[in-house]
Amino acid sequence: MIKIKRLTSSGADFTARLNTLLAFEAAQDAAVEDTVASILADVKARGDAAVVEYTRRFDGLGVQAIAELEVSQEALQRALAGLPSGQREALEAAASRVRSYHQRQTLRSWQYEEGDDESSDQQRAASATDERAKTGGTMLGQKITPLDRVGLYVPGGKASYPSSVLMNAIPARVAGVRELIMVVPTPGGEHNPLVLAAAALVGVDRVFTIGGAQAVAALAYGTQSIPQVDKIVGPGNAYVAAAKRRVFGVVGIDMVAGPSEILIICDGHTDPDWVAMDLFSQAEHDELAQAILLCPDATYLDRVAASLEALLPSMPRQQVIRAALENRGALIHVGDLDEACQIANRIAPEHLELSLDDADAWVDKIRHAGAIFIGRHTSEALGDYCAGPNHVLPTSGSARFSSPLGVYDFQKRTSLIRVSPAAAKTLGRIAATLAYGEGLPAHARSAEYRVDG
Repeated sequence: MIKIKRLTSSGADFTARLNTLLAFEAAQDAAVEDTVASILADVKARGDAAVVEYTRRFDGLGVQAIAELEVSQEALQRALAGLPSGQREALEAAASRVRSYHQRQTLRSWQYEEGDDESSDQQRAASATDERAKTGGTMLGQKITPLDRVGLYVPGGKASYPSSVLMNAIPARVAGVRELIMVVPTPGGEHNPLVLAAAALVGVDRVFTIGGAQAVAALAYGTQSIPQVDKIVGPGNAYVAAAKRRVFGVVGIDMVAGPSEILIICDGHTDPDWVAMDLFSQAEHDELAQAILLCPDATYLDRVAASLEALLPSMPRQQVIRAALENRGALIHVGDLDEACQIANRIAPEHLELSLDDADAWVDKIRHAGAIFIGRHTSEALGDYCAGPNHVLPTSGSARFSSPLGVYDFQKRTSLIRVSPAAAKTLGRIAATLAYGEGLPAHARSAEYRVDG
């Protein structure tokens, strides 16, 4: 029997039990941190030699040089050409939908001009001394520039994720990133053809079969053979997460993700097998994944519990699912759907399903979620693979302040400021007053030179 927790929102201890259920500290295992720190320092100091050494040790590969760990473009194209037609069509359809969605996210440069605050005589004098003043005075704006080079970390080992290639590479390409460097571990030398095919399909420039903290270090610091990137994106294990956290500042990172999460709000009218399988869909990721159901119908919670028991034996990853449901899963009885939405906002889940009649009417009640799946037929699994929005989402409550991965994560915003001679007099007086107030006289005099000049 699955020992999944049963909670009721009217219970005196509900808040305490919910807080315990949600508690998850992202990781700072001392042994992991020490190992990662050592690997990062070693790769930074020795480059290729250190990466090769760790790859031999951790992945069991008998390689002598980085060149043996790079996958050629010809090999990537062979992987794509060799896919069964059904797999290739599915991969291409998913890529097309992901690309179409992200093309709507592209940021654009903009600017506007202000009239000078000085008199028209002063403006005319300024025009005589500075040709740029003819454009209309002060210009303010924002310039959008893509990152030059991005590193994509794609998990290998226990599982391989071609969907991660699509979700990380496509928004980078749409943003205009010039070069994509992908790393993917291949323990025992086992290449996943779908992963390599996905890299070919989205136009990854270089692929290295390395993983772990050593791969993060190579991307962050660069080696003799692996170029340094500007940002590292993509999920990984505890060592990868710790490495990304440590190199942040040297390079950008997308996020330090925790275990996967799903929260379902159901009115009690959805087939309980559907809901049970949706809970399984996240629980099968790992033993720390979280799967929670909120419903105002206690009898329906019993029906879902029965479905969980009936369906679990058919799951190949049943032991992982059972552990996840018993560790961090819950069936929660709530007073009504309004209260369910309040609790959902408290949890701020990675994935939120609204399995409801007239589900659209409830979307505005949700303030905090990585992605909202609206209606009974909108399973979270569609978002993982092919709906279009990105599946790299904030976890562990961070949806309160962060967003899904997107094109904007691969573009930088640069402020544009051009001040005419006339406007420099007005703005200079304001700046000088504030600078003197802050005790920074050089700032003040720098502004005053333009006032007096």
